[in-house]
Amino acid sequence: MSMTAAQTPLLESDFYRFQEQLTDQERASLGKLREYLERDVAPIADEYWARAEFPKQVIAPLAELGMYGPGVPLVRQFENSAVYRGWAALELGRIDAGVATFIGVQSGLAMNSIAVAGSDEQQREWLPRMASGEIVGAFGLTEPLSGSDSARGLRTTARRDGDTWVLNGSKRWIGNATFADVVVIWAKDVADGQVKGFLVTSDTAGFTATKIEDKIALRSVQNADITLEDVRVPESRRLQHADSFRSTATVLRLTRTEVAWQAVGISVGAYEAALRYARERVQFGKPIASHQLIQDLLVKSLANITASIALCTQASALQDQGLGGDEHSAMAKAFATARMRETVGWCREVQGGNGIVLEKGVARFFADAEAIYSYEGTREVNTLIVGRAVTGQAAFV
Repeated sequence: MSMTAAQTPLLESDFYRFQEQLTDQERASLGKLREYLERDVAPIADEYWARAEFPKQVIAPLAELGMYGPGVPLVRQFENSAVYRGWAALELGRIDAGVATFIGVQSGLAMNSIAVAGSDEQQREWLPRMASGEIVGAFGLTEPLSGSDSARGLRTTARRDGDTWVLNGSKRWIGNATFADVVVIWAKDVADGQVKGFLVTSDTAGFTATKIEDKIALRSVQNADITLEDVRVPESRRLQHADSFRSTATVLRLTRTEVAWQAVGISVGAYEAALRYARERVQFGKPIASHQLIQDLLVKSLANITASIALCTQASALQDQGLGGDEHSAMAKAFATARMRETVGWCREVQGGNGIVLEKGVARFFADAEAIYSYEGTREVNTLIVGRAVTGQAAFV
């Protein structure tokens, strides 16, 4: 039986009871998501992480829970807030950052690209099938030689040839790309120098996706190197409202706050595992939870989580009010990921040497934190976005 709002307990790590700000419908939906994740995802997360495989069996159930496109009016299952979507990202990160990242790519990046920059026809054609999980999407922005400077440094080109476009270039670190049906490719138009978006299906001639091996973080996420060799895309699959990098930036602003929430979820997952361990582990004749130094580590971790939830809640609330800017999502991402990095380190420390073993519950979060810390804008670049807002001066190179 699925939980109702009244039956959905607050997380022990929600120390200041922020979740009570959600509506009854949102809390009930969050309870259903938590129930599924704890029952069906948590038991397999370590296994798939160790094998560097993605558990594709979760795709359909997560669609039924409305996880793909919850902020897109065309496909969302009920009226929900950005604050709710943040809590959903936290719940996902708390159980498996790999699954959280899959949804972030499918929903936040690929679907939002179509919702923000696609025509009405493109939205009707693609979004319902992506929301149902029938189609898996990916987002092709980062390149081997272009990451933080994507606004100016894209090398992938698009050349108009009659009613088609010819794409050439390469992409790197593209999540979901090894099994995606469609990839949103961002490329620079050689005619006007502007960045445009294209819906490229994986069976298109000249398109190749090769899995990146030997990662130490987000191992279950199927990141790929993509090569585009004279890939021909019809004009009907060019995102009709993407005529500059501003469209790309809008998508990133919408998703960056949710990545911050994912980071809080990783902190929560590590904290919960550390707290369980501290209560069970006996040294010097008593549980280590009764030791002052262990309590110090746990309380510092909980304070980081609490401060991050507060900041993310307000960043999402501003988004709900139409007041959220690049600087708000950037500060949330920079702060929450920095605090996450501290928190997973302290939680690993609580477990001592056992903290590096998957079965003790912290190690996977400890490793995955490194990837979340860097993607969707590094801390340094996000700091510069905030710095530009508060000083009026751009410090970008």
